[in-house]
Parts: sequence; structure tokens; C-alpha cells
Amino acid sequence: MTKPRPFRAFSSMPISTGIATAATLTLLGGCTVGPDYAGPPAVRTPDAFSSLREVAGRGGQTDNPYAATGARELTADELALWWKVFNDPALDSLVARALRGNLDLRLAQARVREARALRGIERSNAFPRANAGAGYSRFRGSDNLGRGAESGGNGASNLFDIGLDASWEIDVFGGVRRAVQAADADLDAAYEARRDVVVTLVAEVARNYAELRGAQRRVEVTLQAVQAQRDTLELTRSLSAAGLAAELAVEQSAAQLASREAALPRLHVSVREASHRLAVLLGEEPGALLDELAPHQAIPTPPAEVPVGIPSELLRRRPDIRQAERAIAAASARVGVATADLFPKFSLTGAFGFQSDDAGSLIDMNSRYYSIGPAVRWNIFDAGSVRQRIAAANAREEAAIIAYEQGVYLAFEEVENSIVRFIQEQQRRRSLESAATASRRALALATDRYRSGIGDFLEVLDAQRAVYAFDDEIVQSQTAVTTSLISLYKALGGGWNPSIANGDTPAESPSTDAPPTLPDASPGTAPAVAAGDALKT
Repeated sequence: MTKPRPFRAFSSMPISTGIATAATLTLLGGCTVGPDYAGPPAVRTPDAFSSLREVAGRGGQTDNPYAATGARELTADELALWWKVFNDPALDSLVARALRGNLDLRLAQARVREARALRGIERSNAFPRANAGAGYSRFRGSDNLGRGAESGGNGASNLFDIGLDASWEIDVFGGVRRAVQAADADLDAAYEARRDVVVTLVAEVARNYAELRGAQRRVEVTLQAVQAQRDTLELTRSLSAAGLAAELAVEQSAAQLASREAALPRLHVSVREASHRLAVLLGEEPGALLDELAPHQAIPTPPAEVPVGIPSELLRRRPDIRQAERAIAAASARVGVATADLFPKFSLTGAFGFQSDDAGSLIDMNSRYYSIGPAVRWNIFDAGSVRQRIAAANAREEAAIIAYEQGVYLAFEEVENSIVRFIQEQQRRRSLESAATASRRALALATDRYRSGIGDFLEVLDAQRAVYAFDDEIVQSQTAVTTSLISLYKALGGGWNPSIANGDTPAESPSTDAPPTLPDASPGTAPAVAAGDALKT
């Protein structure tokens, strides 16, 4: 039986020839197939937001006090820290804690780390791979093959093996480079997705906080109405006992009191729901903020001036648009990855090690073996599957371009709608305040008429109902003005700073030490927006 023969180099090519071949293939690696990404598609952007153009065009009319009175762009800090314009320390604290503890933000950061690791995987494909191994086997050949007895003894022998094998696929046509480009774009998109979470998170915290304060204020207004209605009921009962009022008036007053009291449970539910939502946004249990937020405070008041910048800035500021642009870049690079499969794959392989039938002579120069040489692999027939993959990659790139264009126009729509809501809600609030003033005068007149015996008590109840309804609507409108401004800041991409390094949040950046330059307004002491200063482009 013969002993197993040690591994021998399968190529007679000299080492110098193999190295020269590898160098030649490496030089050919400058070729990169597939399209070179030239940037996002050109999307037509207006010079100014149409809602502001309309306001500016009618600024001189008496029925439109919301004229754009100037033009300037938002600074990075103004937009990154927009919630500070409300001058509300409680809101500032909630936002800072949400940026530290929100679970959606932590999830987005985990996806950034995943994208970074996937990029490392793609980049590693550009480098050689090596594997080390060692083994031992006991071998016996078959006697029936006529070679088993040649090994002598019992026909068995040992094989000790230790070695290293390596391979390097040379990126001649740029498939690996295109894959790395796609992974780079994916990583950028993950950063933008995280920034988009920051934008949404800050807006959600501010909106729920404003709604909570609005609901608390509505509770106060309703309690005042309930107390006034109780006083009215006591008055009518006294008048009825004295024979100066009908029993019908007493029942009508009692019914209106019960109607006012019935509104309180829903308002308490709104307060609790907003508090619960804020706690979850901060990454805490739903009831964690109940005591902290229980004291009533004023609804956050918008500043007197709200610059909104120019439409073209949206393409730079909004992280969802930036993410869509990165998706185009990734899809373009993957067209090159698919195209590279049309061409042959060149690789350089090699092995070096020691083999022996005796452990004592294993690490011996006579026991060494090696091999080195180039290899080529070319899929010359696949029934068109490669070309179909290229077509699919092209379709995905086209879809990414369409999604980008759609995202741009949706962003413009969101800003335009927010501007309209912000302006028109202020107009509505002013009208409600005028109506409330008139209804209070009507209530005073109806009360005097009733006490004089020339009026009907139903007039008093109707006037009371109108006063309390307008007071409640004013509070709702004040809340809507604030939440519409919050929506506007969100639509503008506020909440992060384009100059901040990847992964940072506004709360983590040095710029947070300085407040924004927007004018502040003390909550509850000034109108939401002064006439003529609603918005600035």
C-alpha cells in the first residue's frame, strides 16, 4: 500500500509570472462599469411660497392684516432650535429629555450602526481573503486496489497538515467599488433617516405639549362657565321662590349647568392622553409625567416674527428629501453592481503549508508545499438573468428618482398648507375674540332686561351659552395657532443642524448653548402674532 501523496503545486507557472499577471489585472481594475452618479434630478422650485406671495400681494388691504414685511433666510440655529422661540422652560426640558431617551431615536441609531457595518462588509470584499488550517488524519488504502499493502505494516499511515490558503478577486470591472458606493449611500441615508426621526420627535413633543396646555386651559374655562352657571341657577331659584321667575327658567338653567359639567370628563381625558403620549415620547412609562405636568401653564405663544426662508432651501434642510437623494445614489451604484456580472471575474489564488506523515518532520522545509496562480470565471450563458437583473436595477433607480421628485413636491405642499393654516387660524382667533367681546355685551344687556322684567330668561341662557362657547373656541384657536406653527417648523425641516456632524442631535451640539435669534414672546402676555408681522419670507 502506498502512502498518501502530499499536496503539490498544480501549476508550473513561475512565481514571478503569477505576480506579473496579478499586477496586470490590478492595473485593469481602473475600469468601472455602470452609470456614474451625477446628482439628484433637477426639480423646479418656486422663488417664494405661493401663500406668502398671496399675502404680500394683499398686504395693503384692510381685510388682510398678515402681510410679509421683509425677507431673510432662517439661520441654522434658528431652525435647529426652533422650539426655543416659545420661551417655555418646561417645553425645552421635555425636548432635551426626548432627544436623550426616545426609543424611535435609539432604533434609528441602531440602524445607522447596521448600515455602517454593512458598508464595512462591502468594503472588505476589495481585499484578499486568507484562511489558516491544520489537520491530522489516519489513512489506510484499500488492499483490493493493489496499493494498500505497499504502505507496510497494517496498511495505515498518518497525514499531518498545516497551511494557509488565500484568494483575491481583483475588481477589474468595478463591481466591488460600485457595491461600496451603494453602501456609502445607504449609510448616508441611514443618517438622514435618523435626522428625520429627530425632526418628527421634536415636533411631536411640542405639539402634544401645546395640546396638553390647551386642554388644561379649556378645563379652566369650562370650570369658570360651570361656576357662573351655578350662580345663575341659584339666582333663578331665588327668583322662583319669590314668585319673580317661572319654574321653567329654573329647569332651563339646571339643564345648561349639567351640559357644561358634561364637557369636563372629555377635557380631563385629553389632558391625560397628552401627558401619557409625552412620557412615551421621552422613553418613559405613560404615567411618569402626570405630577410634573399637572400644574396648569399658558399655551406656548408664537413669536411676532416667523421667517420661513426660501423654497429651494427645503432641498438642503429636510432630511427626508436628503434621504431620498441618497436612495437615488445607492440605486445608481447598484446598476453598476449588476452590470459587472456581464463580465468575467478575475482572481488570484495561492496556498502554502506543510504536509508530512510524521509530526516530528512537519515543520521542515522538505515538507512545504505552495501554489499560486490567476483564475478566471465567466458566466457565458445564464438565459438572460444578468440582463434582467440590470433591467430591475435600472427600474429601481427610476423609482428612486420618482420618489425623490414626489417627496420634493409633497414637502412644498406641507409647507404651503402649514403657512395657510398658521395665517388663517390667526385671523379666525381675532374674529372669535371680537365675537366674544360682542357676546359679553349681549349677555349684560340680556341680564339687565331679564332683571327689569322686560326680557325672557331664555335670552340670558342663549347669551351665556354663546359667551362660554366663544371662550372655549378661542382657547382651541390659540392651541391651533401654536400647533400650526409647530407643523410649519417641522415642514421646514427644523430640529437638526445641517452643519452638525453625522449622528449628532441639536441637544448634543455646541450650538445649543446659544438661543436662537427669533424674537420671543412671553406666554399669556402678548397676542400670538401682531398685525402685519405674521410671516416673513
